[in-house]
Amino acid sequence: MGITAVGHSYVDVATGTRLDVWYPSPAAGHAGTPVDAPAGDAAPARSCLAVELGVIAGETVTTAIADLDDPPVDLADAYLRLHLLSRREVAPHGANLDGIFGLLTNCAWTTAGPVLPERVDELRIAAAARGEAVGVASVDKFPRMVDYVIPSGVRIADADRVRLGAHLADGTTVMHEGFVNFNAGTLGPAMIEGRISAGVVVGADSDLGGSSSTMGTMSGGGTERVSIGEHCLLGANSGIGIALGDYCTVEAGLYVTAGSRVTMPDGSVVRGRDLSGRSGMLLIRNSETGAIEMRIAEPLRWGGINEELHRN
Repeated sequence: MGITAVGHSYVDVATGTRLDVWYPSPAAGHAGTPVDAPAGDAAPARSCLAVELGVIAGETVTTAIADLDDPPVDLADAYLRLHLLSRREVAPHGANLDGIFGLLTNCAWTTAGPVLPERVDELRIAAAARGEAVGVASVDKFPRMVDYVIPSGVRIADADRVRLGAHLADGTTVMHEGFVNFNAGTLGPAMIEGRISAGVVVGADSDLGGSSSTMGTMSGGGTERVSIGEHCLLGANSGIGIALGDYCTVEAGLYVTAGSRVTMPDGSVVRGRDLSGRSGMLLIRNSETGAIEMRIAEPLRWGGINEELHRN
């Protein structure tokens, strides 16, 4: 079944360039309905200072996607897929996002609304004449998620660090140094103090320690998928370029890539890629020899994430 949605788009007045599209949640009667179904009685609407000053204009957009397995065809199509991900209507990798970077407009995301970067000075001058100041949060193709979608049951300490298209499951906490990219995220309660790169999925009851890192699909040429299973712990400043199964722990400060040489419990040495997806691993660095070692993890040794903390 296809999807049709009615959204509100900001457009650059001078060039007609489409900047973004906001699709209200299905509960508002505008999105997530089958193709050819009524889109709702009232069209969604927004306003901002940039509209009042005539730099951008708002218009209603109707978008239909016949098959999410097909790549997006324009910016409105791409934004709808990103909304579906952040609203948990589609899981990461559940929609084709091929070519999405070429479809999105690079915007200056300002406190007065999104504008083309070359329009910022014009906007500031016009705003100053009214005694208004304009701040710029970022210059990027992706906006922050919370300006378009706020999923239930999550906590996000720094909204700038979660892009639209992130998938955050109920019970997820993203701390100040945590980051979640598009087409990536969590599948259950999780503590995110590290980086979830594009395409990376984290299982329930897992913890990414402060400044930990995951190697995303873009780092692997867009085809390699790194995932983390359930009940896993990445220590502070650690990182992975391989997938982890369930009940795995990576020592603080240790980065394990596909090419890393890992000593097994029997003394044999394998590449990191040979361990990808395996469960029950404790990955550490021998403090005397510097060698990376894999030991059998004790599932009950790590107490897991704080249930009270993630009961949102």
